[in-house]
Amino acid sequence: MVRIFGDTTSGLTLDQAKEIGIEYIPQLVIFGEETYRDDTEIDSDTFVRKLKESANLPKTAAPPPSLYTPIYQDMEAKGDCGIVLCPSAKLSGTVRSAQTALEDFPNLDVRVIDTKQIGGNQAILLKFAKKWADEGKSIDEIESLINDKISNAKIYAVVDTLEYLYKGGRIGGASKLLGDILQIKPILTVIDGKVESFEKQRTKKRALARIIELVEKDCKDYKNGYITFGTTSDNPDIPFLKQEFKEKFGVEDIPMFNLPPAIMVHAGPATIIISFFTN
Repeated sequence: MVRIFGDTTSGLTLDQAKEIGIEYIPQLVIFGEETYRDDTEIDSDTFVRKLKESANLPKTAAPPPSLYTPIYQDMEAKGDCGIVLCPSAKLSGTVRSAQTALEDFPNLDVRVIDTKQIGGNQAILLKFAKKWADEGKSIDEIESLINDKISNAKIYAVVDTLEYLYKGGRIGGASKLLGDILQIKPILTVIDGKVESFEKQRTKKRALARIIELVEKDCKDYKNGYITFGTTSDNPDIPFLKQEFKEKFGVEDIPMFNLPPAIMVHAGPATIIISFFTN
């Protein structure tokens, strides 16, 4: 049996992960001296509330290897194999943790895959991997299919405020001040697993419109592009985005995934991520 592993950086809730039938690992969120698992001890809405109340920026940490160990032990006992789909190794230590735990199980066939993604594309990859496992495909076949999908994955994100990039040390104070004055809204992308600045727009409306243009340009087959977006549940831009994608692409209901704490810490809770596959 091929078992599929994911983690909360995909934006799936614990209930969604259970419904799909995958093994699910949390990330850790640290507020001062308090550490929380983000699957059972803190949800996205609670995280946003605590984030707004906190004087200092919280930290996030990859799951320790010990969280993988009991699952690996169970797999070894049952003679199973597995695929672990992790967020980009350039953004998270999850790949390293999964591999470190695996060193204690030299005879266990587990493929730890760096998806070079974060958010909705991870969720789609997890759904595909589980579907292929249920269809009886071998672990080699699933690994190859996943890597093909990864090569066609794209992400664009609009950052609503420069505050969190500044607090996290991603930009300097002068850049933040100028950005605030000019109302600059950065559009970010992910290239080879690393977050890069794509371009800047003067308003959020322009930034969102530009992302829709980019999706039109890059995603020719909308029905099979598996477009998703990630943000918080109360983001006021959700109706606009849904309407735009319905009118331009004929997509009736775009899947929305939670914005994981690991993203909100660095980009802010009002960030919007659009994820899709070009082919």
